[in-house]
Amino acid sequence: MSYKTTDALMKHLRNNGVAIGGTKQKRQLINTGYYHGYKGYRFFENSSKRLPFVSYDEVYATIQYDSELKALLYPKMMYIETAVKNIALESILIKANSESIQDMYDKVVSSYNNAPANATPEEKKKLQQNKLNLQNSIQANLANAYKKNNPKITHFYNNVGYSDVPIWSLFEIMTMGDLGYLLSCLVYDVRDDISKRLGLNVAADTNRQLIYKYIYTLKDLRNAIAHNAVVFDTRFRNIEPTKAMKQCLMQEMGLSYMNFKTIGDYIILMAYYMVLLNVPRTEIKAFLREFENITDKYRNSVNTNVSAMVIHPDLGSRISMLRNYVLTH
Repeated sequence: MSYKTTDALMKHLRNNGVAIGGTKQKRQLINTGYYHGYKGYRFFENSSKRLPFVSYDEVYATIQYDSELKALLYPKMMYIETAVKNIALESILIKANSESIQDMYDKVVSSYNNAPANATPEEKKKLQQNKLNLQNSIQANLANAYKKNNPKITHFYNNVGYSDVPIWSLFEIMTMGDLGYLLSCLVYDVRDDISKRLGLNVAADTNRQLIYKYIYTLKDLRNAIAHNAVVFDTRFRNIEPTKAMKQCLMQEMGLSYMNFKTIGDYIILMAYYMVLLNVPRTEIKAFLREFENITDKYRNSVNTNVSAMVIHPDLGSRISMLRNYVLTH
């Protein structure tokens, strides 16, 4: 199987209309990689939407924009994940009146026996299957943590004074996806309590699904950031937002639509959570200002045909509405 040297790849790019040359751009191509860099960033959302780059400077600017987005979003994402975990944990401990995982299963997780009175037999079976899947997932996580000598778990299994791992220790090893699934398995009363503790706008959320639907939405972005995947075009998006997911944010901020097809919508969701979690306004405004700064810098680094594809035309007005929401809450 043949391969191309860096010089040959540069020639290939020139032959395809992307100007590149000199030691600086050669080093950039080596460091970012032809396959991870150029081939990963030459399209928007999917391979059928090629970005009309005319120089490698524009490719590199796109890679840098994506990197700066990840650097901006990651610490805020970790803060939101940790805060939501702790709010949910307190609600579960109070509702279960115990720190026992088994009591959590018995008292606050939906099952066949505690299904809503109007649930059909099939719906009850689905709830029971979800509970069993949750139990399997938790046991697998505990076993994996024990195998890796995670002190948050081995402390309890290797100490004769304890009979099991408490719920709060389990939360320490849960991923964002694990958290979302656990929240989805909770009985309505507990989901309602967590929603109210967070302060979510549940006017359109009849079934109290927002607490886990939004976590799943953020989880996709979080995982893309953590694995250094592309984020600027939301190709990581795995959800089809529900009416409640859209209505909540539209009502709160006066937006005309929400679809999570642009990175701006994820900025809106994260800022919404930051407001709910009482993050200081100055910090949220600085977050939005930095997002706008790196986006403006990118806009000025590429030709207008590229920026028109990458930056949604109403991004500025939507961020302005978001900023007004932050100032009044």
